[in-house]
Amino acid sequence: MQPFLERVKNGPVLVADGAMGSFLMEHGLEPGDAPESFNLSRQEVLREVAGLYLEAGAEVVQTNTFGGSALKLAAYGLDDRTEEINRLAVEAVREVVDGKAYVSGSCGPCGRTLLPYGDAEPDDVRESFRRQIKGLVEAGVDVLCVETMTDLSEAKLAIEAARGVSADIPVMATMTFDAIPRGFYTIMGVDVPSAAAGLLEAGANLVGSNCGNGIENMVAIAREFRACTDAPMLIQSNAGLPQLVEGHVVYSETPEFMAEHAAELLELGVQVIGGCCGTTPAHIRALKRALRR
Repeated sequence: MQPFLERVKNGPVLVADGAMGSFLMEHGLEPGDAPESFNLSRQEVLREVAGLYLEAGAEVVQTNTFGGSALKLAAYGLDDRTEEINRLAVEAVREVVDGKAYVSGSCGPCGRTLLPYGDAEPDDVRESFRRQIKGLVEAGVDVLCVETMTDLSEAKLAIEAARGVSADIPVMATMTFDAIPRGFYTIMGVDVPSAAAGLLEAGANLVGSNCGNGIENMVAIAREFRACTDAPMLIQSNAGLPQLVEGHVVYSETPEFMAEHAAELLELGVQVIGGCCGTTPAHIRALKRALRR
């Protein structure tokens, strides 16, 4: 394959994978357990989900490391195994994709709130991400994805940590927005133009949004990003918003519905399109068909 950023530049659009957490829950992840614990004891599950998304047509496959920063793992008593947990996650995906897809190192929020709103020191948060990202990069990820961020300061610390580990590793960075009467804002009050400028200034190569919205709102968010930046863009929408039906969490947007709106993302020049919560290999398969017509 071409190096990741060359492929983003030259096209065609890259199709990313979908949800990870729901798959782990179906395979025995208990409430209160760290999803990343599967990296230590259930690698066959990681290989299975990577294989399903690869078979569905995903060209970017994520690692099971969303909560793999040292601070997040500390909540489960696993911070001393940070590097190992991230390394094993990469190895599981690489074994399956075997050069047929890019391996994306997932890097989500650290689970702590930065000063002055919380008690987390910026240097501690940066170091937490540095340990995670060092494990991911040394294990051979093709790209890092700093994702589901709501605090721009935290997102920038993660990107800075990535750049401290490697000046060359491609970095995608996404934030999660809510629709309010004034427009789209994260719960920490960050709007799209501020997110785009801040993420790029910190060193991200691709910017965009994931989680929190179905495909229609994501098209609107992508439109706001494109209005303020020409940078490459990543969009990964939920399959709608979660609803509780007879004790089960259900996402209402079908693969066909999501795929119908994918063309609008193409028109906006989004270079990487995938799924987040509630999406399945069926959603990714439908996206792939729609985006390669």
